[in-house]
Amino acid sequence: MTDDVHAVARKLEAILLIVEEPQSLVALATAVGEPVPAVRQAIEGLVADYDGETGGPRRGFELREVGGGWRLYVREDFDDLVGEFVNTQAPSRLSQAALETLAVIAYKQPVSRSQVAAVRAVNVDSVVRTLLGRGLVTEIGHDAETGAILYGTTDALLVNLGINSLDELPPISPLLDDVDAVGADGIDERGAR
Repeated sequence: MTDDVHAVARKLEAILLIVEEPQSLVALATAVGEPVPAVRQAIEGLVADYDGETGGPRRGFELREVGGGWRLYVREDFDDLVGEFVNTQAPSRLSQAALETLAVIAYKQPVSRSQVAAVRAVNVDSVVRTLLGRGLVTEIGHDAETGAILYGTTDALLVNLGINSLDELPPISPLLDDVDAVGADGIDERGAR
């Protein structure tokens, strides 16, 4: 690479380190204030450099074109390593929606997504996927009548809460505004026990 291409490549690296979504050549050119052909040449040079084709080592990351844009990714060889590392770090906090969904699953399990959605009065598909991904809930069977997947909590939830069993979850009834709203099954209209 020439000095001019190196300068463009350094600018691109700075941008590519912070982007969360793939960026088109035009977007990258605009970001670094360089013409598209110069950005294309610098991108090609970075790809070759990261792949170890220019005499240096093959890097643990790569520059990939995905969906019409460019972004840095961990090499597939290191997916397990990075996944394990991320899982050992302090977990990020759950959103209010995730906490509410997790509470419904914990208190009503086994429960289907549609049952959780009925309690929360919102679509919970993405929140349940997040909870599955974090290992806090798991699929524990299928509803005999509807075939819907049933969800329950995992031991990871117990560990995070510092309890040994779900029996140690606090009773919800004393926290409700109107204890009379609880039905014979112990579940109120919000799905709490």
